[in-house]
Amino acid sequence: MLCKNFCGHLKTVLQHRHQVFRHCVKAGIPMRGLLHDLSKFSPTEFIPGVIYYQGNRSPNEREREVDGYSRAWMHHKGRNRHHFEYWTDYSPETKRLEPVKMPDIYIFEMFCDRVAASKIYNKEKYNDSMPLEYFLRAKPKRVIEKTTAEKLEFLLTMLRDKGEAATFRYIRRRVRKSR
Repeated sequence: MLCKNFCGHLKTVLQHRHQVFRHCVKAGIPMRGLLHDLSKFSPTEFIPGVIYYQGNRSPNEREREVDGYSRAWMHHKGRNRHHFEYWTDYSPETKRLEPVKMPDIYIFEMFCDRVAASKIYNKEKYNDSMPLEYFLRAKPKRVIEKTTAEKLEFLLTMLRDKGEAATFRYIRRRVRKSR
């Protein structure tokens, strides 16, 4: 069982990183693809990934069900700027933890990450509406800065309506303009 989980989790992580890299190259941000999710190889993230591996969803979800929280996720979101959960800070006005706006480059990487995850977990059933559907299902419960959410939803909607080629072309133009 442990060997099967180890091999399955490693294969999933490597396939995901490869898919994200391919998307980041298409988006004009290859360095983000090379650096993407390297923390998943740390013991804090990799060991729970093996223990809670299922193959059809993130092991972090199962870890949460079993332990009440995911230590691996807490580690991951604190080290990877393409997760909106990374982008929180204490507000001087509210004196509370609040979401802050993400830089576009990380929004673009987040888009690549979500599309890749949908492809990896849905396999041959994948279609271009799935990343948006996943995003919309959690929308009422998500704590994300408004502009960041709007930009990500715009990209996911473009993917659904116009496809990958048009969406990556749009992102590449935005990346070139920002340099």
